[in-house]
Amino acid sequence: MKQHRGAKIALIVLAALLVLAAGALVFAGNYLFNFALDPNSPGGMIGGNQNWAEEAEGTWIQENGEDRWLTSRDGLTLHALYVPQAETSHRYVVGCHGYGSIPQLMSNSTIKFYEMGYNVLVPAARAHEQSGGTYVSMGWLERKDIVDWVNMLVEQDSEAEIVLYGISMGGATVMMTAGEELRSNVKCIIEDCGYSSVWDEFAGQLDELFGLPTFPVLDAASLVSQVRAGFGFKEASAVEQLKKASVPMLFIHGEDDTFVPYWMLDVVYEACASPEKERLSVPNAAHGEAASVDPDLYWSTVESFLAKYMN
Repeated sequence: MKQHRGAKIALIVLAALLVLAAGALVFAGNYLFNFALDPNSPGGMIGGNQNWAEEAEGTWIQENGEDRWLTSRDGLTLHALYVPQAETSHRYVVGCHGYGSIPQLMSNSTIKFYEMGYNVLVPAARAHEQSGGTYVSMGWLERKDIVDWVNMLVEQDSEAEIVLYGISMGGATVMMTAGEELRSNVKCIIEDCGYSSVWDEFAGQLDELFGLPTFPVLDAASLVSQVRAGFGFKEASAVEQLKKASVPMLFIHGEDDTFVPYWMLDVVYEACASPEKERLSVPNAAHGEAASVDPDLYWSTVESFLAKYMN
């Protein structure tokens, strides 16, 4: 009788511990999700509500751009800034900004492309600037939005020749877009310091910021993301999308990048199925700094690449 009672107590204790462990895991998963993907989280990586209007003030693209709007496939209102050439041009760049950034802060690259004769469209990613969305989706949901922005340009100009360009999260966005069915108007893609997958990027940040292994915390956060945002971290993979890529691609990365580690350049480049692909490594450049550390090398490489595929 005592033995039976002891076993029963042990089972109750075990069940209680499992419930506590599960609760702790749910809490940790939600905490990390909010920290990384909720732009309104006060202690998050983006830092709470962003005053995008103040950041945008005085930027070249804000002063020269026109508003463009798009309704996403899941009903969100998305915003972009569009800078057209003064004279008719059938060349277009769709530029994708980084995590926590806004289109206006891509003024430097926008000016460069504009000076090359391109009309430039810079969409705001979901949950950034004026675009709708509750959570940041790290380029994964944006991949279809970019396809739709491309379709809008082609409807505007059937002769459009389009380049996709992105930096950091924007680089991951255009790599993820590369695996979608694209209009023949998309002639090439340029990515700068994009990550191989959301899982890989967050695994590195989890270790860097919290000193934690991926299991079980990142698994829990990925499950929370699946439920709350509609995608899991492993699913959101530039590598898997690049295996379906067919358009020419240029991959750029700073050799001193530790935020999106430099080793990811090898991974995404090797994964790319496009028969026409190039890569540029920029010495002494940290994350997102390749163009500022060696602008001559950066932009001469970009121009040389574009000259091969744009009429």
